[in-house]
Amino acid sequence: MQFTRIHHIAIICSDYERSKHFYTNILGFNIIHEQYRKERNSYKLDLQVGEHTQIELFSFENPPKRPSYPEACGLRHLALEVDDIDEAVAYLQTQGVATEPIRIDPVTGKRFTFFRDPDELPIELYER
Repeated sequence: MQFTRIHHIAIICSDYERSKHFYTNILGFNIIHEQYRKERNSYKLDLQVGEHTQIELFSFENPPKRPSYPEACGLRHLALEVDDIDEAVAYLQTQGVATEPIRIDPVTGKRFTFFRDPDELPIELYER
């Protein structure tokens, strides 16, 4: 079996409108499709990330909290590539999004940092 790329990443949020605002208005992802699923009292929002990847943002009633610290098994973080990390960090800070200090990956020499979405999901910015 050969994989060609990651198609999408699914995220469950606790407050749909707050997370929709964060991912569309602050991070700037375009909406592909939004659907309210009455039988589940749930939204599904498909967002375009670059040319080939999507984020599926889901809402569910009373989702359990995601354990983060200490590090829990499972998905650790979402990493987004940017051309200019200084510009991206400055923009996030103007939007009230706190970022960690920029670090350097000891293996690749590339610069990266982390910030969190409204549900504390760690998101990495990785400079191309």
